[in-house]
Amino acid sequence: MSVAPVADSVPTGRALGLLGCECCGLVSEAKGGDGRCPRCHFALHARKPDSLQRCTAYIIAATVLYIPANVLPIMSTASFVYGREQHTILGGIVELWTTGSWELSVIVFIASIAVPILKILALALLVVTAQRRSRWRQIERASLYRLLETVGHWSMLDVFVVVLLVGMVRFGALANVEPSAGLLAFGAVVVLTMLASTSFDPRLIWPADD
Repeated sequence: MSVAPVADSVPTGRALGLLGCECCGLVSEAKGGDGRCPRCHFALHARKPDSLQRCTAYIIAATVLYIPANVLPIMSTASFVYGREQHTILGGIVELWTTGSWELSVIVFIASIAVPILKILALALLVVTAQRRSRWRQIERASLYRLLETVGHWSMLDVFVVVLLVGMVRFGALANVEPSAGLLAFGAVVVLTMLASTSFDPRLIWPADD
């Protein structure tokens, strides 16, 4: 079943001189520019300032850090039984799989490997199509953005899964556990993807409204 296109003749809030507050949600009339919200005094903007530039910068930074987040060790353990060992996310996934914890291995893989890269790719798609003022699958892209916003509320689940992975690593008595650079890089990837999603202005999906 085909989806009917949105009529270009439908008036927009911007065309009517109305702006919505991103903080409290109040819709008010714009007078002589963007101005401020009369209720909470938050700065009003017809479009998020430098939305595509900021979103692109966050995506690039997250992509760069994604590799060390999965290659560098997230922690180091030292014990009398196993000696000193370093553990990466990928190594933890393999260890969980080989020891029979297949369910946990799949959960860690999805939350720590698949979800971050899929979020980066989805955000990149939204940015590229918005830069080209594309009309391709606008409704589907709007749904994709809403999905990213929903996933964003659970973004810290990725970090929780890594902490769970740390707890699953087996070590002997009198062991010492130290965080490593990979954990910092992984946390940075999560935060950067959240900032990228927040920076993107979904109204840019509809270039005819500009």
